[in-house]
Amino acid sequence: MDTDIQSELDKIKSEALAALAKPETKPEEFEHRYLGRKGLLRDLTQKVGALPTEKRGEAGRLINELKNTLTQALADQKSKLGATAQPAAKSTIDLTLPGDRKHIGHLHPVYQTMYDISDVFIRMGFDVVYGPEIETPYHNFDALNIPSDHPSRDNFDTFYLADTNYKYLLRSHTSPVQIRAMKERKPPLSLITVGKVFRPDTPAPSRYPMFHQMECLMVDTDISFAHLKGVLDIFCKEFFGPDTKTRFRPSFFPFTEPSAEVDISCVICGGAGGSCGLCRGEGWLEILGAGMVHPKVFEAVGYDPEEYTGFAFGMGIERAALLKYGINDIRLFTENHLRFLNQF
Repeated sequence: MDTDIQSELDKIKSEALAALAKPETKPEEFEHRYLGRKGLLRDLTQKVGALPTEKRGEAGRLINELKNTLTQALADQKSKLGATAQPAAKSTIDLTLPGDRKHIGHLHPVYQTMYDISDVFIRMGFDVVYGPEIETPYHNFDALNIPSDHPSRDNFDTFYLADTNYKYLLRSHTSPVQIRAMKERKPPLSLITVGKVFRPDTPAPSRYPMFHQMECLMVDTDISFAHLKGVLDIFCKEFFGPDTKTRFRPSFFPFTEPSAEVDISCVICGGAGGSCGLCRGEGWLEILGAGMVHPKVFEAVGYDPEEYTGFAFGMGIERAALLKYGINDIRLFTENHLRFLNQF
């Protein structure tokens, strides 16, 4: 056999085994350098053709022996490293595919509105108070100057719990929380109550049998209607926009006297009216009821009506959300369509 090829085989074998013994040598790089289609053994095989005919067989045999030796040494090294013998082409992971996008949730628009409203009052120094959704008739009606024979009670004296002998019902407003708070605290106090309420309404674009409500209460020795107007004006400007105007119209509620309905200038036309579809050309939108706390409510909680005065008002959270976001149907809030909810 040609001595040049023999020396090259010895050199390649010595170099290859030494490289394979080094921990930094990567198996794929080793295979490419010595055993690949453009490797050193491939180059040496091409030189065999230049040898005399009688020497070619012996040279080919030695080259194959070295190839087998290096192949086995590489396999042993892969086994030690825990490398898989599975060809990359058979991998079950396609790294070219896009990853799964993680969808981040967000607050429901009703609760976002509730927190926005609460934030305005918290910045004005009010406490946020919560209470039970299952109430007694006393807290829900009687303590609020709504006796059993009062006409306004007929529409809300419903949703009693089964087998309780009319002792418990789902609250029809959050005012019972104010009663409980006044029983536990002494004036001065300023608070808002928020939460779910239940009324026997047929679902329609503007009403729903379950909705959320916010009510505000302030009590001290010198609270007047001027305080009520001032707090409401600040709230409406903070929540609906700095150019919002407020209007008070006389009304009636059993738990306040005097009482008023409160309107704001239309959030679409700014109070201009005309052809506005939201306010129907009137320029005003009704948002809540308000008034000075009735003396009989103070008597029910142990406050002296000759010493203390206070104001209260309440509004539907959904109603505020409808106006703030320009939504035309309250039922959308509970239908859980992601295309609707993802807008917020």
